[in-house]
Amino acid sequence: MKERINKVIDQLNPNLSLKSRHEIIDICKEIKVSEGSLIVEKGKRNNSEYFLLDGIVRSYLMNQNGELVTLLFFEKSSVLSPHVTRTSNSLSLINLEAITECTLAEIDAREFETLIKVNLEIREFANTILRNELLQKINKEIRLISWTGKDRLQQFRKDYEMLENLVPHSMIATYLGITNVSLSRLRKGS
Repeated sequence: MKERINKVIDQLNPNLSLKSRHEIIDICKEIKVSEGSLIVEKGKRNNSEYFLLDGIVRSYLMNQNGELVTLLFFEKSSVLSPHVTRTSNSLSLINLEAITECTLAEIDAREFETLIKVNLEIREFANTILRNELLQKINKEIRLISWTGKDRLQQFRKDYEMLENLVPHSMIATYLGITNVSLSRLRKGS
């Protein structure tokens, strides 16, 4: 597990010291989640941070029409949406679903917050996670408003090289803000 957590850390800050890495790893516990399971459920209490060591996860919500809309995808060696951005009063604002069987490193959010307070290097690491989350959401918002469906699909393919072949196209369509039929037409035309 240590090697896989270090791989996640390297994606965000390859210069994080061994001491800080060990402090993070020491509070991690490995969990396995089966395909289709909810890691975090909207409206339920959740006090954890998660490193995705293996597998594919999506965040999603149900819209006013009762349709499931994918917000973000997460691939192995990444960090799931931070506790502070996905909860209010420790209740989840979103769902996190394992699209494939997943291995996660789970961290108690309070313990991680304690590390952030006492270790400047870990605080910067956490800030990098938050900045990346914010940037990803802002970029998606801009694309949904001002890009064509074709442009959004092309960017999706750059951002998630193999995901198109691994997840249901209905999830991709909602992520792109288009219908399944439109996605099918765009895929045939490219």
